[in-house]
Amino acid sequence: MPTSTVPVSQSERAALANLLAELGPDAPTCCEGWTTRDLAAHLVVRDRRPDAMPGFALGGPLGKWTERVHRRARGSRDYPTLVAEVRSGPPAWLFTAWPVLDRLLNTVELVIHHEDARRAQPGWSPRDLPPSVQDQLWTAVRYLSRGKDAAKPEGGLLVRRSDVPDGAEGSERRLKKGTPTTTVVGAPLEILLWISGRQDVACVDLTVE
Repeated sequence: MPTSTVPVSQSERAALANLLAELGPDAPTCCEGWTTRDLAAHLVVRDRRPDAMPGFALGGPLGKWTERVHRRARGSRDYPTLVAEVRSGPPAWLFTAWPVLDRLLNTVELVIHHEDARRAQPGWSPRDLPPSVQDQLWTAVRYLSRGKDAAKPEGGLLVRRSDVPDGAEGSERRLKKGTPTTTVVGAPLEILLWISGRQDVACVDLTVE
């Protein structure tokens, strides 16, 4: 009998919720100024407050509203409740709970925030994710590089996968033209972390020429 495969968004959500519960509310994260309580509140707002979502992408006045909603969520719920809401995800009546949108909106978000919690703790090491998961993350590299908080080095930007044979089709992407060119080489997860501003914890090789 065939077995069903749990979407990465769901497996990462469960793993992150377990880690948040284990670490408690005051552990550091790789998000500057945020503890695990802040990170949990962010995910709860993202799951349950569609009115706050534009502020994540656009900032400005919308970002101020999103920050207000985040502060309210952080202060109005105890930590176990926040973690339970992270674990359960958006309520079924919200569009963000639809399986297709869950995979589209949450896979990269939850993988990166899982690493935010993991890599801020002593003794962390990179995870060896299955090739199928790395492939999914690779498809998101170009999209994430266009975000308002993405790393945008002066000149060009080239990214190259290190988890596939050299020269394999689709293993290299030019995200920005110009000179000098910054080349970032690593597994897709590591490249995503670097592009999203987590250069201090991203395990990549970097050259500029």
